[in-house]
Amino acid sequence: MKLKNATIILGTIGLITACATNPFTGKKTMALVPNSQLFPTAFAQYDQFLSENKVVKGTSDAAMVTRVGQKIAVAAERWLNANGHVGYLNDYKWEYNLVNDETVNAWCMPGGKIVVYTGILPIAKGETGLAAIMGHEVAHALANHGQQRMSAAYVQQGVAIAGNIAIKDEQSRNAFNQYYGIGSQVGVMLPFSRAHETEADKIGLYLMAIAGYNPDEAAELWKRMSAGSSGQAPPELLSTHPSNESRIANLTALAPTAKQEAAKFGVTSFK
Repeated sequence: MKLKNATIILGTIGLITACATNPFTGKKTMALVPNSQLFPTAFAQYDQFLSENKVVKGTSDAAMVTRVGQKIAVAAERWLNANGHVGYLNDYKWEYNLVNDETVNAWCMPGGKIVVYTGILPIAKGETGLAAIMGHEVAHALANHGQQRMSAAYVQQGVAIAGNIAIKDEQSRNAFNQYYGIGSQVGVMLPFSRAHETEADKIGLYLMAIAGYNPDEAAELWKRMSAGSSGQAPPELLSTHPSNESRIANLTALAPTAKQEAAKFGVTSFK
């Protein structure tokens, strides 16, 4: 019993001490995998991805991706420096690549490694729409959402293992696995992911506005995304993302605040 209690205490201490601070919210977040480990792994995976896919070079679209990415990165540094987080981006290695793929997607790995697929460009409809997309993806990296999701997954798995060890009766153990799997996914992990998406929407709006892009375009972008989905999205409760309707309403409401934030940096007109 003493050993069991000691294990629980040490595990609790580990969870408490393995924390980071989200610079945009000031909240403590789980960081069971430190960026010193996460970034090199992400960089290696990014290089492997590029080697296995067709990277578009020397086109106006590729130049646009780089241009927008650089402006978003500068906006992020300006905001972080102004809010007391000088040096926050020291370990980031920004890279922006357009990949020839019809998938409607874009992403930013921990540490600032960005990919935009050609399939999303028709929905972006130009530089401002692309800024909304890239601002959102960069926001995930800046807020360490990947780190938090990995940490939450470790906790989820740890509780499952502990439950299987503690429950000796096979029937009870099977019931635990069934209900815990569904309950932790629908009740914890999916809401956690949706919260990250909403947070990235807000941060992304700030970044695109500070970079000189009109934040009103973000809601318009998601209207086009919604039209392109043909109503195929799952119910919000069972999704990793907010519904299109929720997202559009939230972006519309936040756009004026993003403009006010940009004004603090002398940005009052938008592209």
